[in-house]
Amino acid sequence: MATKKKIITRDDIVSIYMNDVLEAGKRPASVFHFVKGKDFTEAEFYAFFGTLESLEKEIFRLFFVNTIDLLNKNTDYLEYDMKNKMLSFYFTFFEILTANRSYVLQTLKADLNPIKNLVQLTSLREAFKEYVAEILTDDYRLEQERFQKFQEKTIQESAWLQLMLTLKFWMSDASAGFEKTDIFIEKSVNASFELMNVAPMNHLLDFGKFLFKEKIYSR
Repeated sequence: MATKKKIITRDDIVSIYMNDVLEAGKRPASVFHFVKGKDFTEAEFYAFFGTLESLEKEIFRLFFVNTIDLLNKNTDYLEYDMKNKMLSFYFTFFEILTANRSYVLQTLKADLNPIKNLVQLTSLREAFKEYVAEILTDDYRLEQERFQKFQEKTIQESAWLQLMLTLKFWMSDASAGFEKTDIFIEKSVNASFELMNVAPMNHLLDFGKFLFKEKIYSR
Protein backbone atom coordinates (compact mmCIF):
# COMPACT_ATOMS: atom_id res chain seq x y z
CA MET A 1 0.00 0.00 0.00
CA ALA A 2 1.41 3.38 -1.03
CA THR A 3 2.34 5.74 1.79
CA LYS A 4 0.22 8.86 1.78
CA LYS A 5 2.31 11.95 1.19
CA LYS A 6 2.40 14.36 4.13
CA ILE A 7 0.71 17.67 3.41
CA ILE A 8 3.31 20.41 3.79
CA THR A 9 2.29 23.40 5.89
CA ARG A 10 3.51 26.96 6.20
CA ASP A 11 5.06 26.17 9.59
CA ASP A 12 6.83 23.13 8.12
CA ILE A 13 8.49 25.27 5.47
CA VAL A 14 9.54 27.86 8.04
CA SER A 15 11.08 25.21 10.30
CA ILE A 16 12.86 23.43 7.44
CA TYR A 17 14.23 26.70 6.09
CA MET A 18 15.62 27.81 9.44
CA ASN A 19 17.26 24.42 9.95
CA ASP A 20 18.76 24.46 6.43
CA VAL A 21 20.23 27.94 6.94
CA LEU A 22 21.83 26.90 10.22
CA GLU A 23 23.24 23.64 8.87
CA ALA A 24 24.58 25.15 5.65
CA GLY A 25 25.80 28.32 7.32
CA LYS A 26 24.23 30.41 4.57
CA ARG A 27 20.99 31.08 2.72
CA PRO A 28 19.95 28.87 -0.20
CA ALA A 29 20.84 30.36 -3.57
CA SER A 30 17.26 30.02 -4.82
CA VAL A 31 13.91 28.37 -4.17
CA PHE A 32 15.08 25.54 -6.46
CA HIS A 33 18.11 24.88 -4.28
CA PHE A 34 16.00 25.10 -1.12
CA VAL A 35 13.38 22.53 -2.16
CA LYS A 36 15.90 20.16 -3.78
CA GLY A 37 15.79 16.81 -1.99
CA LYS A 38 12.81 17.86 0.14
CA ASP A 39 9.40 16.22 0.39
CA PHE A 40 7.71 19.22 -1.21
CA THR A 41 7.94 20.97 -4.56
CA GLU A 42 8.52 24.54 -5.73
CA ALA A 43 4.81 24.77 -6.46
CA GLU A 44 4.01 23.86 -2.86
CA PHE A 45 6.52 26.45 -1.64
CA TYR A 46 4.93 29.14 -3.80
CA ALA A 47 1.52 28.33 -2.36
CA PHE A 48 2.76 30.03 0.82
CA PHE A 49 5.64 32.34 -0.15
CA GLY A 50 6.48 34.28 -3.28
CA THR A 51 10.22 34.41 -2.64
CA LEU A 52 12.83 33.31 -0.14
CA GLU A 53 12.97 36.94 0.99
CA SER A 54 9.27 36.92 1.86
CA LEU A 55 9.85 33.71 3.85
CA GLU A 56 12.67 35.39 5.80
CA LYS A 57 10.41 38.35 6.58
CA GLU A 58 7.68 35.99 7.75
CA ILE A 59 10.05 34.27 10.19
CA PHE A 60 10.71 37.51 12.06
CA ARG A 61 7.02 38.41 11.94
CA LEU A 62 6.22 35.03 13.49
CA PHE A 63 8.59 35.79 16.37
CA PHE A 64 6.34 38.80 17.02
CA VAL A 65 3.09 36.83 16.58
CA ASN A 66 4.26 34.15 19.00
CA THR A 67 5.17 36.86 21.50
CA ILE A 68 1.68 38.38 21.37
CA ASP A 69 0.06 34.95 21.63
CA LEU A 70 2.03 34.22 24.80
CA LEU A 71 1.22 37.61 26.29
CA ASN A 72 -2.51 37.23 25.66
CA LYS A 73 -2.52 33.90 27.49
CA ASN A 74 -1.61 35.80 30.65
CA THR A 75 -4.84 37.32 31.99
CA ASP A 76 -2.86 39.77 34.13
CA TYR A 77 -1.23 41.22 31.01
CA LEU A 78 -4.58 42.53 29.75
CA GLU A 79 -4.86 44.70 32.88
CA TYR A 80 -1.36 46.18 32.62
CA ASP A 81 -0.79 49.83 31.80
CA MET A 82 1.08 50.72 28.62
CA LYS A 83 4.54 50.72 30.16
CA ASN A 84 4.15 47.30 31.76
CA LYS A 85 2.68 45.89 28.55
CA MET A 86 5.73 47.13 26.70
CA LEU A 87 8.09 45.67 29.30
CA SER A 88 6.26 42.35 29.08
CA PHE A 89 6.51 42.45 25.31
CA TYR A 90 10.26 43.09 25.40
CA PHE A 91 11.07 40.33 27.87
CA THR A 92 8.90 37.79 26.04
CA PHE A 93 10.09 38.80 22.57
CA PHE A 94 13.74 38.50 23.52
CA GLU A 95 13.12 35.14 25.17
CA ILE A 96 11.84 33.93 21.80
CA LEU A 97 14.79 35.50 19.99
CA THR A 98 17.16 33.84 22.45
CA ALA A 99 15.56 30.46 21.72
CA ASN A 100 16.38 31.13 18.05
CA ARG A 101 19.60 33.10 18.63
CA SER A 102 21.80 31.13 16.22
CA TYR A 103 19.40 31.76 13.33
CA VAL A 104 18.88 35.43 14.21
CA LEU A 105 22.59 36.18 14.49
CA GLN A 106 23.44 34.33 11.30
CA THR A 107 20.78 35.94 9.14
CA LEU A 108 21.17 39.48 10.51
CA LYS A 109 24.91 39.31 9.86
CA ALA A 110 24.75 37.42 6.56
CA ASP A 111 25.42 40.42 4.32
CA LEU A 112 28.23 42.95 4.71
CA ASN A 113 25.64 45.63 3.99
CA PRO A 114 23.58 45.90 7.21
CA ILE A 115 20.70 47.54 5.32
CA LYS A 116 20.19 44.37 3.29
CA ASN A 117 20.06 42.33 6.49
CA LEU A 118 17.47 44.65 8.04
CA VAL A 119 15.11 44.19 5.07
CA GLN A 120 14.08 40.95 6.78
CA LEU A 121 12.55 43.02 9.57
CA THR A 122 10.08 45.02 7.45
CA SER A 123 7.06 42.82 8.29
CA LEU A 124 8.07 42.80 11.96
CA ARG A 125 8.30 46.59 11.84
CA GLU A 126 4.74 47.04 10.58
CA ALA A 127 3.34 44.54 13.09
CA PHE A 128 5.22 46.16 15.98
CA LYS A 129 4.08 49.68 15.05
CA GLU A 130 0.46 48.49 14.98
CA TYR A 131 0.98 46.94 18.40
CA VAL A 132 2.34 50.22 19.81
CA ALA A 133 -0.70 52.08 18.45
CA GLU A 134 -3.03 49.51 20.03
CA ILE A 135 -1.57 49.80 23.52
CA LEU A 136 -1.22 53.62 23.44
CA THR A 137 -3.42 55.03 26.21
CA ASP A 138 -4.73 58.49 26.99
CA ASP A 139 -2.06 58.85 29.67
CA TYR A 140 0.44 59.30 26.83
CA ARG A 141 -1.82 61.00 24.28
CA LEU A 142 -1.95 64.75 23.73
CA GLU A 143 -5.24 66.44 24.51
CA GLN A 144 -5.33 68.40 21.24
CA GLU A 145 -6.77 66.02 18.62
CA ARG A 146 -5.08 67.70 15.65
CA PHE A 147 -1.67 66.76 17.09
CA GLN A 148 -2.58 63.20 18.06
CA LYS A 149 -1.99 61.56 14.67
CA PHE A 150 1.46 63.13 14.37
CA GLN A 151 2.21 62.17 17.97
CA GLU A 152 1.15 58.56 17.39
CA LYS A 153 3.45 58.21 14.38
CA THR A 154 6.32 59.74 16.35
CA ILE A 155 5.78 57.30 19.24
CA GLN A 156 5.62 54.36 16.83
CA GLU A 157 8.85 55.31 15.07
CA SER A 158 10.61 56.03 18.37
CA ALA A 159 9.47 52.68 19.77
CA TRP A 160 10.77 50.90 16.66
CA LEU A 161 14.13 52.64 16.96
CA GLN A 162 14.31 51.60 20.61
CA LEU A 163 13.54 48.00 19.66
CA MET A 164 16.35 48.06 17.07
CA LEU A 165 18.81 49.48 19.60
CA THR A 166 17.83 46.73 22.05
CA LEU A 167 18.25 44.11 19.33
CA LYS A 168 21.72 45.43 18.54
CA PHE A 169 22.63 45.35 22.25
CA TRP A 170 21.30 41.79 22.62
CA MET A 171 23.27 40.60 19.58
CA SER A 172 26.49 41.78 21.24
CA ASP A 173 25.57 40.71 24.78
CA ALA A 174 27.93 38.04 26.13
CA SER A 175 26.63 38.05 29.71
CA ALA A 176 25.29 34.87 31.33
CA GLY A 177 21.61 34.47 30.59
CA PHE A 178 21.80 37.79 28.70
CA GLU A 179 21.21 39.53 32.02
CA LYS A 180 22.71 42.76 30.69
CA THR A 181 20.02 42.83 28.01
CA ASP A 182 17.36 42.50 30.72
CA ILE A 183 18.86 45.50 32.51
CA PHE A 184 19.07 47.42 29.23
CA ILE A 185 15.39 46.70 28.52
CA GLU A 186 14.19 47.84 31.93
CA LYS A 187 16.24 51.04 31.98
CA SER A 188 15.54 52.00 28.35
CA VAL A 189 11.79 51.38 28.56
CA ASN A 190 11.53 53.31 31.84
CA ALA A 191 13.50 56.19 30.33
CA SER A 192 11.39 56.27 27.17
CA PHE A 193 8.16 56.49 29.16
CA GLU A 194 9.56 59.32 31.21
CA LEU A 195 10.20 61.14 27.95
CA MET A 196 6.66 60.36 26.80
CA ASN A 197 5.17 62.31 29.69
CA VAL A 198 2.70 64.55 27.85
CA ALA A 199 1.72 66.82 30.75
CA PRO A 200 4.43 69.45 30.02
CA MET A 201 3.61 69.30 26.30
CA ASN A 202 -0.11 69.76 26.95
CA HIS A 203 0.65 72.81 29.10
CA LEU A 204 2.90 74.21 26.38
CA LEU A 205 0.23 73.71 23.72
CA ASP A 206 -2.39 75.33 25.93
CA PHE A 207 -0.08 78.29 26.46
CA GLY A 208 0.53 78.57 22.73
CA LYS A 209 -3.20 78.43 22.06
CA PHE A 210 -3.76 81.19 24.62
CA LEU A 211 -1.11 83.42 23.05
CA PHE A 212 -2.56 82.85 19.59
CA LYS A 213 -6.07 83.83 20.74
CA GLU A 214 -4.73 86.89 22.54
CA LYS A 215 -2.91 87.99 19.41
CA ILE A 216 -6.02 87.51 17.22
CA TYR A 217 -8.58 89.15 19.52
CA SER A 218 -6.36 92.00 20.69
CA ARG A 219 -6.30 93.46 17.19
